Amino acid sequence: MKIYSVSDERFAPYGKIIEGYDFSQLLDKLEETTEKPSDRVDYFPSLPALEALPVFEKVRDQVYGGMPIQFGCCNGTNTMLNCLEYHRDSEVNIMADDAILLVAREDEIKGGKLDTSCVKAFLVPKGTAVEVYATTLHYAPCSAKKGEGFRVIIVLPRGTNTEKPAIAPVNLEDKMLFARNKWLLAHPSASEIQKGAYAGLTGENIDISAEI
Repeated sequence: MKIYSVSDERFAPYGKIIEGYDFSQLLDKLEETTEKPSDRVDYFPSLPALEALPVFEKVRDQVYGGMPIQFGCCNGTNTMLNCLEYHRDSEVNIMADDAILLVAREDEIKGGKLDTSCVKAFLVPKGTAVEVYATTLHYAPCSAKKGEGFRVIIVLPRGTNTEKPAIAPVNLEDKMLFARNKWLLAHPSASEIQKGAYAGLTGENIDISAEI
């Protein structure tokens, strides 16, 4: 699979680079207070140590226009696609390390399924912040170099990826709801299936290990 730069025009349907903000203090705090596992990926929706920094209010009031948000992180080592998710709002990723995003578009879901041949890969360099649009399917980042992990700050509306609301599904999309503001399509081989995730990915479960 070809890995494009996030600066490539091919990224435009999926998101954009956020410019003009100084995230250095935020990234330093992330490295000071969180681990980078070598054998898994850890996700934390909200980290008070990050949200206490002045840049939190700037991102809340300017990037999200005053909406309540949370600063969390996704840290670890990964080369697999496994799942794709989307939210009703944009997600901002701020890279403390080089990382690769595997993405597709919501309108490529056909009949409740998405073929993984639609997925594209983009390298996002350390220190870069990107907005991932609400219509972009995405999941845990991938390592940019074999054997190396990543730390990525994940900015989302407050409450996203927390406890799933109790619902009685009335349509197919309702069956994809996996957590609060999180619709998830899992590959049949992914461990998320055992946790009740909707099997919505067809084709190969992409592994980029041969490309890095």
